[in-house]
Amino acid sequence: MSRNGDKKPVGFATHITAGGIAGAMEAICCQPLDTIKVRMQLSKSGIAPGTKPRGFLATGLMIVRRETPLALYKGLGAVLSGIVPKMAIRFASFETYKEWLADKSTGNTRVGNIFIAGLAAGTTEAIAVVCPMEVVKIRLQAQQHSLADPLEAPRYRNAGHAVYTIIREEGFSALYRGVSLTALRQATNQGANFTAYQELKKLAHTYQPDLKDLPSYQHMVIGLISGAMGPFSNAPIDTIKTRLQKATYEPGTTAFQRIAAIAKDMWKQEGITPRVLRVAPGQAIVFAVYEKVRGIIETMKVSPSQDRYSE
Repeated sequence: MSRNGDKKPVGFATHITAGGIAGAMEAICCQPLDTIKVRMQLSKSGIAPGTKPRGFLATGLMIVRRETPLALYKGLGAVLSGIVPKMAIRFASFETYKEWLADKSTGNTRVGNIFIAGLAAGTTEAIAVVCPMEVVKIRLQAQQHSLADPLEAPRYRNAGHAVYTIIREEGFSALYRGVSLTALRQATNQGANFTAYQELKKLAHTYQPDLKDLPSYQHMVIGLISGAMGPFSNAPIDTIKTRLQKATYEPGTTAFQRIAAIAKDMWKQEGITPRVLRVAPGQAIVFAVYEKVRGIIETMKVSPSQDRYSE
């Protein structure tokens, strides 16, 4: 966002290009963290008698030892195939909702309305892209097979095979298992994320009035802080969603019964550490890369005034 928050958003092509590149960089850099997060959320360590909870580093080392380092990138194909539309929808929808909620006389958007725009953007991306993408990703990540042993065949060979198998065996609706929780998680994530990012960026400009654009490292630090806001607000939601999407359909049970059973099971032993260690670095990368690529695109334009971005 500009210092005054009153610039018009850039065109859709800029959102796709900058958002897609930023999302791809985040996925490549942070997929190992995401795989560890999912395994920790699905782990029974600390629940079964005689076992202790396994930490973030210990979980990662266990995956590498048992399944080779490449196992940390399980599900990356599903993430990369959805990251471009996800980021395009996130930024484009946020700007659209923010413009609708802006003061018509000044063009500025109040903090409360920025939060609402973030909630709406998160819900939009969850329904359009995130839920089916994460169902596939989590199914792939949950497979504990060694990539070094060609005879150890996994249930899902890749993202495409996972989609085909899930639809064939469980129906198309299985790709939207946990959609309500996914939407709730993404809504609170983006509400907190965009609000914190824009307010912190405005504060940084206040203390550095001579800077037209903040340096990349400041965008990264601000993104790291804002990225941690979501996990602090909705950690239990994400863990329940992960377990619900990993599980196959049980005849005779309602969605509420499955959610209640999972929540009861995790009540005494879940924390926010896995998500904070995954989401915060990811947002640092996303905002830093997005701002950099957006700036490069704008400087390459013959007529920059025709396509400006307001964060």
